[in-house]
Amino acid sequence: MLSYVHRHRVRYRECDPMGVVYHAHVVDWFEAARTEALREAGLPYRELEESGVIMPVVDLSVKYHASVFYDDLVEVEASFPSVGVRLPIDYAVRRVGEEKVLISGRVTLCFVDRERGRPVAPPDRVRAVFERE
Repeated sequence: MLSYVHRHRVRYRECDPMGVVYHAHVVDWFEAARTEALREAGLPYRELEESGVIMPVVDLSVKYHASVFYDDLVEVEASFPSVGVRLPIDYAVRRVGEEKVLISGRVTLCFVDRERGRPVAPPDRVRAVFERE
């Protein structure tokens, strides 16, 4: 299973007046972890798009277990349990050095042929990456 950890320092602009991360920013953290995981695996999203494949989000869920605060250094772990026409990614956000999951979630992408706008099987190079993991 492909897994990647992305570090992020919580910025002031990401917080509400109480210094707690505003919920919508977590989706951006998930995207950063996902795109960097794919890049690290040799699948930069830009190259997939240039080959005619796009990957829109088709499902998203987030659970907030505990607050994250301004200036916290967090790790956003992205795990890819399987690959098919749909690509689910599981996320766990923790403060660096701590085990407790503060936020968890899942985003599901779908491989889509850009020209036809129809779902397609993942390209061979994508399958190859996931098969070696």
